[in-house]
Amino acid sequence: MSDRSRPRHSRGSRRAPAARRRRLPLRYLLPSLLLVAMIAMLMLRGYVHSEIMADHRIQPEAATDKVPEKVLDGGPVIDTRAGQESSRSIADHKLVLTFDDGPDPQWTPKVLDVLKKHHAHAVFFVTGTMASRYPDLVQRMVAEGHEVGLHTFNHPDLSYQSAKRIDWELSTNQLALEGAAGVRTSLFRPPYSSFADAMDDKSWPVTKYIGSRGYLTVVNNTDSEDWKRPGVDEIIRRATPHGGKGAIVLMHDSGGDRSQTVAALDRFLPGLQHEGYRFQNLTEALGMPSAHTPVTGLELWKGKAWTYAVGASEDVTGVLVVGLAVIGVLVMGRFGLMLILSAAHARRVRRKGFAWGPPVTEPVSVLVPAYNEAKCIENTVRSLMLSEHPVEIIVIDDGSTDGTARIVENLRLPNVRVVRQLNAGKPAALNRGLANARHDLVVMMDGDTVFEPATVRELVQPFGDRRVGAVAGNAKVGNRDSLIGAWQHIEYVMGFNLDRRMYDLLRCMPTIPGAVGAFRRSALDRIGGMSDDTLAEDTDVTMALHRDGWRVVYAEKARAWTEAPESVQQLWSQRYRWSYGTMQAIWKHRRAVVERGPSGRFGRVGLPLVSLFMVLAPLLAPLIDVFLLYGVVFGPTQKTVIAWLGVLALQAVCAAYAFRLDKEKMTHLISLPLQQLLYRQLMYVVLLQSWITALTGGRLRWQKLRRTGALGSAPGTPARQRTTTVSGDRRPVA
Repeated sequence: MSDRSRPRHSRGSRRAPAARRRRLPLRYLLPSLLLVAMIAMLMLRGYVHSEIMADHRIQPEAATDKVPEKVLDGGPVIDTRAGQESSRSIADHKLVLTFDDGPDPQWTPKVLDVLKKHHAHAVFFVTGTMASRYPDLVQRMVAEGHEVGLHTFNHPDLSYQSAKRIDWELSTNQLALEGAAGVRTSLFRPPYSSFADAMDDKSWPVTKYIGSRGYLTVVNNTDSEDWKRPGVDEIIRRATPHGGKGAIVLMHDSGGDRSQTVAALDRFLPGLQHEGYRFQNLTEALGMPSAHTPVTGLELWKGKAWTYAVGASEDVTGVLVVGLAVIGVLVMGRFGLMLILSAAHARRVRRKGFAWGPPVTEPVSVLVPAYNEAKCIENTVRSLMLSEHPVEIIVIDDGSTDGTARIVENLRLPNVRVVRQLNAGKPAALNRGLANARHDLVVMMDGDTVFEPATVRELVQPFGDRRVGAVAGNAKVGNRDSLIGAWQHIEYVMGFNLDRRMYDLLRCMPTIPGAVGAFRRSALDRIGGMSDDTLAEDTDVTMALHRDGWRVVYAEKARAWTEAPESVQQLWSQRYRWSYGTMQAIWKHRRAVVERGPSGRFGRVGLPLVSLFMVLAPLLAPLIDVFLLYGVVFGPTQKTVIAWLGVLALQAVCAAYAFRLDKEKMTHLISLPLQQLLYRQLMYVVLLQSWITALTGGRLRWQKLRRTGALGSAPGTPARQRTTTVSGDRRPVA
């Protein structure tokens, strides 16, 4: 092609497709943003609750030779602003009540009520952690005329902290105050402080630094010691100054039970007012301008944003705690039901003389839908040829481009037919197979699955009961040697098969597995055959059969061995389709909840159980691990680990019981703890992505998984020498 005939593109046109390719799909972007937001909320909550950056060290007493004598012998108000070193005391018959460590949602309102009742003012030295969580109480303090001072954010001993950490404690404490009440304050009280004469060489440099930042340091000279809860009379005695002297009185409105403080305050105030004392703010008592400076503009909005974010983190954490409680109930309930009902199911079907009805010996049509299954299809068909039950085998080639149909035809096996169609999807292939089937009993399987010789016989025996319309077989993972395969093996044995035993007894089996299931053709005809309305056609048809009044049961001995995905990407694709398809099926059959008869029974029993155990529980299950991580890093580590190990032990008991029922080796359960930590998170993200796809109206295409063909025959079945080899010809089949 000449340059003239070659199409020309501008730089902009070349960049546009690349930009579109780089754009992150919404179904990936939203889970990522949600995860980041949840982590941010938990980190903020941990910081506000002093679980992050908390420092509980307390400096022991030190020498005082570097502290000026006038400070040690002076009053409780220490001023080191603008390089000065002075102190002031409160005049006689004036009291400044100070309350530390609040605000507290239980005790601070009661303290404020008593102060309002007796027309008294006080100073509240609030911590940023509490002010951020209860901004309405700080706002009430300011609105009722009280002064507010800083008491740091996380209440550390500042003598241990760097200048940067001190600035951080002050600025975030101010930020909380600005967001709560719209003011800044110039008052500061160091944590763990007492009288002025307790200042030492460790705390004095901090006091000078605090003054250089514009703060007036306030200690006390009368300590009620109410934190010891010595009794109302003793609190009053200790808080009362002698000889009519003025004082700064230390009390607490947070940090524990403050009922004695409230009761003492209600007697203390009128008693000393009667003696001529006035209860004033600190700046009123000193004759100074107010310590509060209103903030506006950006500073105010930054404070409001902070308190809003803290409130949101509290709400999010509350929701997560509720979710954790819900998942706890669901997990315990599900495990309890599975253990009890699966045991009952096993006793029923394994008792001597049990039979579904007369033995079923009539021939069966086995439908094998196949799309590009060249690596697996020969093994699948040969496993069916070993069947102990008379079968006709119909392979429906759904427009394969890898020679799948030709491989089957070249086998030249009796009772094996190939039906070709243009690519139309699995439901259409199964319906085409139904149209070509000669028998009333139809077995459906995947093109990557192999049966044991007894599988078909065991699978159709429940049809001896004329009420049975479909039978679920026992799907097993064949390629379980890899870690991902071992995890899926645990999931199949523990989750799927125990679930099926439970649902069988409850008569609300939600899904006939595509790898191994059997149907009455007459039952399928009554519901219109296989539907392509959802991506989970097996769940869709099972629910439709329930609503039509048919029984759906589980045949534990009808084992099929399937090739599970061997990479995270393949597993993701498979479970994404399963999760989304299940949601589609639940939504499609939602009217069953309000209907009567068999449909209503399934709607009011089956649909809620499926929604709880297959949609809600997996979505909430990672909360167990989220709180494990949070508790290990920030919370009570020992209790958190013990609680998580308790849940893991319960899961291990259920898994061990499931493995025992299925006569599986217990060695694969070694990877159970790792499965719970990693595999569950993957399933969570897949389910969340399915929710987002559904809520945003997205459409999900059928996704073909790549197979390796490593699964040659069912375990315990003698491998036959192949009579033909797979041709290297991979041209499309006409």
